[in-house]
Amino acid sequence: MEADGVLAPARVAPALLAYYRAHARALPWRSPPGAPRMDPYRVWLSEIMLQQTTVAAVIPYFEAFTARWPTVEALAAADEGALMAAWAGLGYYARARNLLACARAVASAHGGRFPREETALRALPGIGPYTAAAIAAIAFGARAVVVDGNVERVVSRLFAVEETLPGARARLRALTDSVTPHENAGDFAQAMMDLGATLCTPRSPNCPRCPLRSGCSAYAQGNPARYPIKAAKKVKPLRRGTAWWIEAAGQVWLVRRPNKGLLGGMMALPSGTWREGGNGNAPPLPGDWRRAGCVRHIFTHFALDLDVEALTLPGPLDTARLESVLGAGQWWPLADLGAAGLPTLFARAAALARGEEPKKDVA
Repeated sequence: MEADGVLAPARVAPALLAYYRAHARALPWRSPPGAPRMDPYRVWLSEIMLQQTTVAAVIPYFEAFTARWPTVEALAAADEGALMAAWAGLGYYARARNLLACARAVASAHGGRFPREETALRALPGIGPYTAAAIAAIAFGARAVVVDGNVERVVSRLFAVEETLPGARARLRALTDSVTPHENAGDFAQAMMDLGATLCTPRSPNCPRCPLRSGCSAYAQGNPARYPIKAAKKVKPLRRGTAWWIEAAGQVWLVRRPNKGLLGGMMALPSGTWREGGNGNAPPLPGDWRRAGCVRHIFTHFALDLDVEALTLPGPLDTARLESVLGAGQWWPLADLGAAGLPTLFARAAALARGEEPKKDVA
């Protein structure tokens, strides 16, 4: 064990890389340890999809996207509506809009090749410091300091960082920098992510299997799960709104949400304003409305209770009249509703309106 129970920075990378060579996760966007560097397109796509989303949830989306759009040029040429529909259910839809904008920027301004330097990568839509560092290290072999939530947890335990998050992030990045090697930076970054995802987990970390335990300060203290220390969470405000299911002749009226804002660019049921402290959304049309239920959905900054009101018309209503009340939209065949790419919130609302069991909420 090193002085003060911490591995010397120069010893962290060799210990972790040796473990990674034997235990690396097999993921569809990843090359085996020591293999030639990965396609920057696949690295970028996976990193965008993995933001605030689990590996298990991302894998089928990643495989579907790369089968449909195998290159950044193919993605750049994608129809925006088709891409948003393909993204439906993955959440955080601004990522999908930035995905298309970034692909088009790479295709038009960089000849279909991702730039190698972090600064140039950060200039692309939707690519922040973490994603730029991950692409530079994993796809291009550059020495870059890659810090995601898993890495923050590993480093905060390794050095027993007492500062609370998010204020501790500058120090955690500096500590990650101190242990990042000049060679094999991409494998090291993925090894740190794997360690946090599989062994150094938020609760009940598997310290006996950890390759860094002999020099981990939190392990030496006997309470690794104490780290990272986080500031108390604020209670999310609760908003309420109404979604309207308007059905006629085997079709339902759908609208496309504005590009800017929550669930921007996605197909959806018409809905009123989402407010705190009450609903107050009157039905947009006269008729025999029935209450189908309520969907609770958790967004990043607030929770939403969305009441679902349903109306069945005896025949298709004039499209112009509906658009005058609800904005631009279209009649969508019920038999093909899955192809509309409704985001999770509205897919669950639609299930209630149809008397089906809604899927579990995702943030």
